[in-house]
Amino acid sequence: MDMLVVNYASRERRFVHLKDNRVEKLFIDQPKHRSSVGDIYLGTVAKVMPGLNAAFVEIGENQSGFLHRDKLASYICSEEDVQVKEKRSISSFIHQGERILVQVEKDAAGTKGPRLSGLIEFSGESLIYMPNGRYVAVSKKIEDSDARESWRQFGYRAKEENEGLIFRTSCASRKENELIDELEKLRLEYRALLREAETKKKPGKVYEADSFIKEIIEEAKKMADGEIAVDDLTLKNVLLKSTALPIRLYTGKENIFSAFNAEAEIDKALKRIVWLENGAYLIFDETEALTVIDVNTGKFAGKHDRRDTVLKTNEMAAEEAARQIRLRDIGGMILIDFIDMKEASDRKHILAIMENALKKDERRTNLVGFSPLGILQMTRKKTRPAISESLTERCQVCEGTGVVLSAETIAFRLERELWEHRGNDHEAVLIETTQDTAAVFSGENDDHKKRIEDSIGLKIIFSIKENGKPFYEIRKFGSVNELG
Repeated sequence: MDMLVVNYASRERRFVHLKDNRVEKLFIDQPKHRSSVGDIYLGTVAKVMPGLNAAFVEIGENQSGFLHRDKLASYICSEEDVQVKEKRSISSFIHQGERILVQVEKDAAGTKGPRLSGLIEFSGESLIYMPNGRYVAVSKKIEDSDARESWRQFGYRAKEENEGLIFRTSCASRKENELIDELEKLRLEYRALLREAETKKKPGKVYEADSFIKEIIEEAKKMADGEIAVDDLTLKNVLLKSTALPIRLYTGKENIFSAFNAEAEIDKALKRIVWLENGAYLIFDETEALTVIDVNTGKFAGKHDRRDTVLKTNEMAAEEAARQIRLRDIGGMILIDFIDMKEASDRKHILAIMENALKKDERRTNLVGFSPLGILQMTRKKTRPAISESLTERCQVCEGTGVVLSAETIAFRLERELWEHRGNDHEAVLIETTQDTAAVFSGENDDHKKRIEDSIGLKIIFSIKENGKPFYEIRKFGSVNELG
């Protein structure tokens, strides 16, 4: 049975899709990390980069957005032949200081600003309307090719010259006159947006998409049966207009996620190690450039030969890796280091399992295949920060590296620096440091500390401070009485 549990009553909004009590999707929307995908801005072109065929657009946020030439309305609507247009620089279609409407395609991540498009999209129930799209497309999920062609021809009849339309899967159950009404409604939204933009003097947001409610509705469409549980009456009334599924209003004192045993899944989505049922495990290492997933047999030894053990572990790992990629919302390049398989047929078998498991993913994925080193390469479209990016921040102690210099290393550095002060006119030196660093420096029974004191002619006085990592700081030189 499918169950959609929605936590909407607090500032951090969340929902989880449970299928037979197993989490299929986890979505978290924090105010600080709220996705900007779909938001529309009035921007000003800050810099045109002919070498990149792109421009940086100031949109009133902390970072300028990146806009490629091929995403410009002026480029798409140009009457020139495609071959002629492609040879022309972006400078032919846009200039510095120009005001332009842009829509966020991909959220900012790290030092990279958001990726923008000048081809604005307005989403309806069955249509996506693009004022400057100039093409018609039909969802490939409509399997009947004749039906797809019929909708495509209808689109060309209904749209104006520069407009673009995308027919969603739900249009299959709609009538043409209903879609005409929906199209006109989307056109009115665009005209209202233009009027809003005209009143703005500075770059800024002119439309904010509520991606959270949209995500809930899209997830509900995937559920053939089941129910939705929400903790907010207003949200319940909104969803009743968009789905035929029964909606339950939860009013208990316990948080709705805890009540439906979904809270633990958030903790699991942040853990580096994920255990499989057979005792094997996956290790996730997420970096800005890519994500690496390492498969280990762990406690699983198998009952037969090694090949059978490896294959069974890799089968389970493939299923769980695909699921975790969805839950964690990992995007970009992904490398999966399965346990080494010598037979090509085994690698082909695992690839087929991954392909089937990734069919559940609404994000576009591309399985490149196994590299010569036996590592599975794939990509997944990234439109918003991963769960780990949204819920965590860089460690202030290790600065995100996961490691710090050891007490031994810090103690040896202190020793080298003290040697530079040998022959000093002072009697003693006060050093602020951690207990572990002082212990390593001093040695057993303070023997090493005494040797250093005799060699450099200074009495060493430690002031012990607690810290998240080993450190030292030479605070002051002076007499023993003064520093002691």
